[in-house]
Amino acid sequence: MTTDILPVAGLATHLAPPAGGRWHVADYEQLPEDGLRYEIVDGELHMAPAPNTGHQTSSGLMFYYIMQKVQLAGLGRVFSAPFDVELGPDTVVQPDIVVVLHNSAASITEQRIVGPPDLVVEITSPSTASYDRREKHDAYAAAGVREYWIADPASRTIELFILDGASYRLDHVYRGQAVLPSSVLPAWDVVTERLFG
Repeated sequence: MTTDILPVAGLATHLAPPAGGRWHVADYEQLPEDGLRYEIVDGELHMAPAPNTGHQTSSGLMFYYIMQKVQLAGLGRVFSAPFDVELGPDTVVQPDIVVVLHNSAASITEQRIVGPPDLVVEITSPSTASYDRREKHDAYAAAGVREYWIADPASRTIELFILDGASYRLDHVYRGQAVLPSSVLPAWDVVTERLFG
């Protein structure tokens, strides 16, 4: 593969599915520690390529600012990947950033978060964009994640999705000096540009 062809997030077909063909939490816990990033969404095993430098820069900055507004302010906890989030018996994901406020529907255990976090941030790239916008988008909405941000370091934008019933409504796409009007982070006052370095 040349550097002009990028791997993409997709189904992990190199591992045999469990009996019955659907992956569950117990199967996920038995996966080999082979350095690959696995997730199960609606019973299907997916894997994603390693993040690039733009992704890591954005992830670090977003974690820094969200940590200040949430955990250091005493409102809840903030986690960064890799950390498992169990959204159901056949869905375990590793979002880039996860926010669980006090009195959340989610619970935090030693191994993972169980239930829907209040906010999930995915930092997308050409190799993960369709996965973040389809499978993960649908899984987060179905589980009841109140707010979903898709951050794109290439365009330096953040799409803000707000749960409206059982599906997401795209609020707007933010960039530059715009500040996301987060309902989960009411004290959020960080301009979007600052999150991309």
